[in-house]
Amino acid sequence: MLDYLLGLARGPRVLYVPTANMENPYSALDWHERLGASVLRFNPWPPADLRAVALDHDVILVGGGNTANMLAVWRVHRFDRVLREAWESGVVLAGWSAGMICWFEAGITDSFGPQLEGMRDGLGFLAGSGCPHYDGEERRRPVYRRLVAGGFPPGIALDDAAGAHYIGTELHAVVASTATAAGYRVTAAGEERLEPTRL
Repeated sequence: MLDYLLGLARGPRVLYVPTANMENPYSALDWHERLGASVLRFNPWPPADLRAVALDHDVILVGGGNTANMLAVWRVHRFDRVLREAWESGVVLAGWSAGMICWFEAGITDSFGPQLEGMRDGLGFLAGSGCPHYDGEERRRPVYRRLVAGGFPPGIALDDAAGAHYIGTELHAVVASTATAAGYRVTAAGEERLEPTRL
């Protein structure tokens, strides 16, 4: 999956953003060792040249954790605007869990407690909603389908070893790094399996 992601980028420079997991230093070290990634911290404050730091990278990789807290921190520092500029200038935006949900208008999250809730406060770069961990957490699928059936924005769900590749705002492909993972288009009428390209 990482090889596929890096193959989409215009260069090798990766910026890892661990806001959602409270900037865990171990995850930052892991991504530095794996990809040579730089790390963007907002605590105790972001770099003075936040925009320049982001735009100087080819991939911005967002980790998992608390989506709502992450978005709040980003907005306080106007990083949401920086991310849009980076995206529009050709920087590859990627991530998993919170780093998958954040790009959509809405998503299914455990940001507010162990129960899952719909959140309509994403960055809105992509229309509709996103749901990660579709096969990895037993409540994800039924909660997401129930919410969408009840009027929550329809969208895309991904198994843990699957990814969705968007070009601009259009879904280009679903990819997967295992033999069973897939993606799903979820609407009020139900779900449609999206067969992936196996990596």
